[in-house]
Amino acid sequence: MDFVDGYLTGLEAAIHKLSRQDVSAVVEALLVAWRADRQIFIIGNGGSAATASHMMNDINKLTISPGKRRFRGIALTDNMPLVTAWGNDAAFADVFAEPLRNLMRKGDVLVVISASGNSPNLMEAVRVARAEFGAQIIGFTGDPGGKLAQQADLVVRVPSPELGHQEDGHLIINHVVCNALAERMRSE
Repeated sequence: MDFVDGYLTGLEAAIHKLSRQDVSAVVEALLVAWRADRQIFIIGNGGSAATASHMMNDINKLTISPGKRRFRGIALTDNMPLVTAWGNDAAFADVFAEPLRNLMRKGDVLVVISASGNSPNLMEAVRVARAEFGAQIIGFTGDPGGKLAQQADLVVRVPSPELGHQEDGHLIINHVVCNALAERMRSE
């Protein structure tokens, strides 16, 4: 019981310290992208890849409003044959950057989910998205957030040293963002 209580108490503290302003800024940025018919790309590794898939599911389904244009988006984590092809035939650093070159257009949005914020394959995707497409970069990180926190346009940090709390926080941020998007889109 001590571990359970300690874990949940730590998670509660991290969520309580989340910047509501940063989360709201992500909602606004994604609304701007939706209004401009921009596409959203989401990436992450490991547990963050699962959160990327979950977030895209929520963006594509939860935000549907009858009579309104839908979000366009892809979690690049969902095409494992392509991920493994780039990882095997080129380098793991290219597994997200190269598909962006096929799919991304000027002004699209890249959401990067990473507890450390330092994964080379994610940072290469950030570089390509910004340099080649002028994409807006949104990062969900731990704290301090690594290179991603320094290079993203918007960052939401989960203020906990625990990886589990950071990953839990990212999923909670996803739910807050997507539910806020759905509510705002219905009212427009």
